[in-house]
Amino acid sequence: MGSFQLEDFAAGWIGGAASVLVGHPLDTVKAECRGNEGTTAVVQVRDDGGQDQGGMVVETRLQAGVGYRNTLSCIRMVYKKESVFGFFKGMSFPLASIAVYNAVVFGVFSNTQRFLSQHRCRDLEASPSSTLSDLLLASMVAGVVSVGLGGPVDLIKIRLQMQTQSFRGANLHLKPRAVALGEQPVYHGPVHCMATIVRNEGLLGLYRGASAMLLRDVPGYCLYFIPYVFLNEWITPEACAGPSPCAVWLAGGLAGAISWGTATPMDVVKSRLQADGVYFSKYKGVLDCISQSYQQEGLKVFFRGITVNAVRGFPMSAAMFLGYELSLQAIRGDHTATDP
Repeated sequence: MGSFQLEDFAAGWIGGAASVLVGHPLDTVKAECRGNEGTTAVVQVRDDGGQDQGGMVVETRLQAGVGYRNTLSCIRMVYKKESVFGFFKGMSFPLASIAVYNAVVFGVFSNTQRFLSQHRCRDLEASPSSTLSDLLLASMVAGVVSVGLGGPVDLIKIRLQMQTQSFRGANLHLKPRAVALGEQPVYHGPVHCMATIVRNEGLLGLYRGASAMLLRDVPGYCLYFIPYVFLNEWITPEACAGPSPCAVWLAGGLAGAISWGTATPMDVVKSRLQADGVYFSKYKGVLDCISQSYQQEGLKVFFRGITVNAVRGFPMSAAMFLGYELSLQAIRGDHTATDP
């Protein structure tokens, strides 16, 4: 069989949809926690957004003076104010887009890994095992591609998620007109959000925070795919033809927790850059964002939401890899790989 296979893209799409359904509620909690810790400081954080003028959701909520003591307090507050539906706010766009995003990421990773392994062995008919260098390079390629596709998705998702609380212009020291605008939601849906960003900032506005996202996703995917592959091999007995669904679920979950936990510092920076710009712009770039954040809040600010990140990463990635592997086997008509 040739090195390029479309099945990986289709299976990645299914896995992506499964991960959104499982992880979006925790993603919303993570965004709320980041946007509301440290109410006395002028903070601009959010977990996925855009770059120059867009959705300063986190900073808006911090400056509004509404704070959460911890993750549990955040969950209670969201439920009290917005009911169960508050946890799924803004999910329609990620459900439609992240499925496509993951289809490309998984397709690119799998085909790149396969190409490298076959090129190394120079035997297209064989099924050579991947080396660490193959996995590392394939993960890096997937990380770069993910920024091109995922930047706009993250930006729109963050800005939609962070519009639920009232805006208090007094804390922002804005003019009356800006305060009046801040009293109403800036965006009325994903399409309107995208159109507004393009109109105000141009197409490049959809890639606000792309440099920080590269610094997060390239190493992040290395710590995502590589642990998954090796954990799968370690958990699966040698007598088995392939990993069982339980092994896939466990390896995928652990890989997700590792990846998201270690990516948290740069995720915070990326989120702040992406959220910056709806009402005013504060950061000049990645280094400026890191410097201002550290000066105002200390080192701990870069680890906000790390617990939620790791906890969210396990079920999301477990669902992702399980959906990917099972659907890939179904597409190929191969059911032996999951036999215990």
